[in-house]
Amino acid sequence: MSAHRNLAGQVVVVTGAARGVGALLARKLSARGATLALVGLEPDELRRVAAALHGPAHHWHADVTDHEAMARVADEVKDRFGKVDVVVANAGVATGGPFADSDPVAWKRVIEVNLIGGAVTGRAFLPHLTASRGYFLQIASLAAITPAPMMTAYCASKSGAEAFAHSLRAEVGHRGVRVGVGYLSWTDTDMVRGADQDAVMRELRARLPWPSNKTYPLGPAVDRIVAGIERRSAHVYGQWWLRGMQSVRGCLPALIGTVGQREMRRFGARLDGMRIGLVGAGGEADEKARAGR
Repeated sequence: MSAHRNLAGQVVVVTGAARGVGALLARKLSARGATLALVGLEPDELRRVAAALHGPAHHWHADVTDHEAMARVADEVKDRFGKVDVVVANAGVATGGPFADSDPVAWKRVIEVNLIGGAVTGRAFLPHLTASRGYFLQIASLAAITPAPMMTAYCASKSGAEAFAHSLRAEVGHRGVRVGVGYLSWTDTDMVRGADQDAVMRELRARLPWPSNKTYPLGPAVDRIVAGIERRSAHVYGQWWLRGMQSVRGCLPALIGTVGQREMRRFGARLDGMRIGLVGAGGEADEKARAGR
């Protein structure tokens, strides 16, 4: 197990920092002495988060899928704080429902933010992380470990983000850059609460086997992420049981394929024409930002 690093004086970039995991992570890292660079699409919320932190912080308004914008942010963070030690690619959006009836724009946007956004973030900051022999943490999900019906975009994006981070680790390790993947199950955020507003999605999730059918408190999950950053871990698990899922993940596609068909038949006609856009306040912010361009 890697030794814990003192975060005092470390410059940490967090994307998707306006709310949820990103906002609380920023607060907890700041309390440990880190300097925070917050990135997201909600300037007012980012400003509020930055103002509440314990130490030095600044915020940048940028879309993580925009390479030019993120390259500019990376250089500005380095100019302002002198270095970049840790980057957490946390920005994410979600949509749900049957693929055949899905909103193609929302479906594509999930892939763009969750997968391409993580890669764009990594590309922009990698020169600075190489200079500092730093750490890049890609936030993935239980959805990277197991497929799930009604979540095609989210599962595809998080599986891709996980694979990207594992591949990047092999490329940059010899340069002293550590790369980790963070896994979270259903955690009490605006995104999860937004998904639960749809009755079918809420009922389907309730029928998942324990412990994957629970919504977990945000605080303990973020504490585990902080500990992973301190250790610069290759794998970070927001809930204790997710580590055990790694040993059975090879069996899950066949199992979910069988059980999922049964569940889809159970919901039957309730699925017809079901169409969900991006969920939660973060999804709404993303849609507003794109509409305003």
